[in-house]
Amino acid sequence: MTPYWPVISNPVLRRLLPGLAVSALGDGMAIVAVSWLALRLATPGTRGTWVAFAVAAYTLPSVLGTIVLGRWLGHRDGARLAGWDATLRAASLAAIPLAYALGTLTPLVFVILLACSSLLHSWGSAGRYTLIAELLPAEHHLAGNALIGAIAEAAAIGGPPLAGFITAATGPVWVIAADAATFAVLALSYRFAVPRAVRAAPPPATASRTAGLRVILGHRRLAGLLALTFGFFFLFGPVYVALPLYVADDLGGSAALLGWFFTAFGAGALAGALLTGYLRRLPLWPVTIGVVISFGLTLVPIGLGAPVAVSLAALAVGGAIWAPYMPTAMALLQRSTTPGNRAPVLAANGAVTVVSVPAGTILGGPLVGLLGAQHALLLCGLTITLFGVVAAALVTLHRPAIDIDSLASSPHIPG
Repeated sequence: MTPYWPVISNPVLRRLLPGLAVSALGDGMAIVAVSWLALRLATPGTRGTWVAFAVAAYTLPSVLGTIVLGRWLGHRDGARLAGWDATLRAASLAAIPLAYALGTLTPLVFVILLACSSLLHSWGSAGRYTLIAELLPAEHHLAGNALIGAIAEAAAIGGPPLAGFITAATGPVWVIAADAATFAVLALSYRFAVPRAVRAAPPPATASRTAGLRVILGHRRLAGLLALTFGFFFLFGPVYVALPLYVADDLGGSAALLGWFFTAFGAGALAGALLTGYLRRLPLWPVTIGVVISFGLTLVPIGLGAPVAVSLAALAVGGAIWAPYMPTAMALLQRSTTPGNRAPVLAANGAVTVVSVPAGTILGGPLVGLLGAQHALLLCGLTITLFGVVAAALVTLHRPAIDIDSLASSPHIPG
């Protein structure tokens, strides 16, 4: 039997999955629309600045939301957290085409509305994974996480081309309107597909705004997992700068060739996400660290200047290896938290890691300027692999008597 059958046969998740798929497609379209609309709104001399602000505003304010709203949201159930995030996204994004129609949409207004839309992003992500843990037994958490990842990867492949078509026909602001509509569908799905019994809130773990982070820092393995995730994503960040310059300068290629590189990665990631559910019988810590080590190696052929066909194949393999990381990391977090502290821990984890890729991307500019794009890619690959090897050595040296993989829902982690 497929490992995904217990997920899709769950009556609540079966009703939620269409809404999740529609919303993921909207987010896939937003990848193109946010930056393109920022370009349209900005004056020629400020275009790069406003694009950077807009892209950052679509994710980074979730860190503020995690800290400021922790006291009020930390004890809420998964469906409420995810539903409130979807509702805020829908309302804030819908205000963008409304402001455009009224003639009041400036770059600053655009960035502010994007920032409002992302304020609950970490809580919404925590809500999704909390709901998986609430609805499924521990042995099916990985498959549930992987299915969410597969939906996102499929949307990342189909969303940008669809956004390009809509943008060409009507303009990027109406892509944002479509994105808002998809989040409205998702909000309604959480409201009506999840029974009241599931939406009953667990008892509050604490009133602290930083409860989740304190739980993580107080548990060595959780702190190590957070450090592993942050480091992995941070070291990957420069690739977003180096790869386009490598294609344009070193290969003399076009935007179409760059698109093929991203398509290869996305197709590999979709395949990897679908295969992740079959890893459920493997110990999760070795799999998670193995992803880091192996993924770094897939960047090495590109950094060595391999032929384009080989580089594309390497990136596709890299996508397939990358995909299991978040499902396995989330499964480790789900298995090592209690219902009372799970949402704050997942939100804190998301708030910390959401800044990792942008921070690494910022590093990518001077790194590429110093080494060149090709050598920067080689350094990223080797550094990621070395980072994974060090993590494996530390886990082996400090292996506790009871491994975290065996903690299905540990009652011993303080709330």
